[in-house]
Amino acid sequence: MKNLYLSLICLAFGINLQAQEGATLRGSLEANGNFFQRDSLIGATNTPQYDNELFGADVWMNLSYSYKGFDVGLRFDMFNNSNLLNPTDSYTAQGIGRWYAKKKVKKLGISAGYLYDQIGSGIIFRAYEQRPLLIDQALYGLRLTYDILPDWQVKAFTGRQKQQFDTYEAITRGASIEGFIQVDSLKNTTLSFAPGAGVVARTLSDETVGNLATTLAGYIPEERPELNYNTYAFSLYNTMTLNNFSWYAEAALKSSEAFFDPNVQHTIPGVGKTFGALTDGRGMVLYSSLSYAAKGFGITVEGKRTENFDFRTDPQLRLNNGLMNFIPPMARPNTYRLTARYAAATQFLGEQAFQADVRYRFSKKLQFLVNGSYIDDLDGNLLYRELFTELTYKIKRKWRFVGGLQRQVYNQAVYFVKPEQPDIKTWVPYVDVQWKFKKKQAIRVEFQYMTVNEDDKGIKTDYGDWINGLAEFTIAPHWTFTASNMFNIVPGKASPSDPETGEKVKTNYPRFDVFYTYKTSRFSLSYVKQVEGIVCTGGICRLEPAFSGVKMSVNTTF
Repeated sequence: MKNLYLSLICLAFGINLQAQEGATLRGSLEANGNFFQRDSLIGATNTPQYDNELFGADVWMNLSYSYKGFDVGLRFDMFNNSNLLNPTDSYTAQGIGRWYAKKKVKKLGISAGYLYDQIGSGIIFRAYEQRPLLIDQALYGLRLTYDILPDWQVKAFTGRQKQQFDTYEAITRGASIEGFIQVDSLKNTTLSFAPGAGVVARTLSDETVGNLATTLAGYIPEERPELNYNTYAFSLYNTMTLNNFSWYAEAALKSSEAFFDPNVQHTIPGVGKTFGALTDGRGMVLYSSLSYAAKGFGITVEGKRTENFDFRTDPQLRLNNGLMNFIPPMARPNTYRLTARYAAATQFLGEQAFQADVRYRFSKKLQFLVNGSYIDDLDGNLLYRELFTELTYKIKRKWRFVGGLQRQVYNQAVYFVKPEQPDIKTWVPYVDVQWKFKKKQAIRVEFQYMTVNEDDKGIKTDYGDWINGLAEFTIAPHWTFTASNMFNIVPGKASPSDPETGEKVKTNYPRFDVFYTYKTSRFSLSYVKQVEGIVCTGGICRLEPAFSGVKMSVNTTF
């Protein structure tokens, strides 16, 4: 209630000052509604939404006010029977999801409230939001910045991480310094550096340490990790630009702390050995990216090594809960339905990975892309391989052809947590054709085919082979209509079975969408059947169950 009263006061203050010359009041709304239709054949069942509730909604409404360098804002959040927080459960709550106030006083910047920020690429600290997965890791606290030189700034912050409409108990504080150096003494050469350094510390609450001590009391003495109230993370980073080259490098270290490792053996007295336990150790991440861009040609090469860098507000939290940082993924974010089916989520405890992306434009009509990802664990065991190619050809302004081939090798034992299951190996050819037959009207069709390998019993892995087709009709600038179908043509081990015969069923997953755009507002209505699979946004992934029903959304700014 205190947050609500404060926010209403800020809003009334903003509206009252809106009449002031130069004042700005802005807003935005994102509202999503889901109507759940039970379908036991595809696994869209046995959750509260399908069994009882039948409807869910997610709403975010932002208001921001600016006047003479003073910025305030608030956001109302509402979740009714939402499956975003936990795809197999229901979450209902509403209230002020964010408020903030910012002001620059000469060289000093002051920010308070729920803040989004990061140090470097986010490896040691990143406070950010990803709504499709209901990740909101805002820092609820205070941030100060100071311009020590025209191109140099120091930053310090402290607070607690947001947890829906509450906060986690751990206290976070940190500081960084960042700058920019332009070298002007070299002829015909552009050389610059953007160095930085940062530190973050996390202090566990007495309650969290007590819970950890209770858990560890059941461990045999030689397997008990050391408990520390405070954990520290450090990072050095720099971007060097030399003419057409750009090189980013970052090294991060984390002091020893207790964390959960699913691969560590744990002795249960009277039972024996089992996997998954709290352990301890120092963490490290090395990350670098080198890119070159010239007329018609571009290449980017990335490399990363991660070791024991699961950094959370509570070591016993799992999945995406309580994460304090963000480690850049090493796989391409694909867009087509079948090329995006298997995504490689970042492995916080152990990963060594490389990625290369090459683009070449032969002419205004023809361009080519090839991307490769190579990810192993620290013992050299394969986690993920991908080779993605794409060719784009344009004929004047009427026709555009896109086609390519994707090859993947995917360790489902790790990413799907399915021990003893073989790697999934896929081939995915795809084509996308757009015809703009009138000035404001266009038709686009796409087609993808996925074939996967068989296991040692001759059964297709995971869901087996797929085809996916889509047709889209656009009437600019207002209307877009789409119809698509994803068909499991050769069922695999995970495909649904006929309840009477037990045989695997060839299943359709149709989708129909209508989008309407008017000025700054966009409305959508969709009928969706979606197979179980990995959903990723911004490099963060999770496994979600199947969906069946109707989706509605409204997005607008004002």
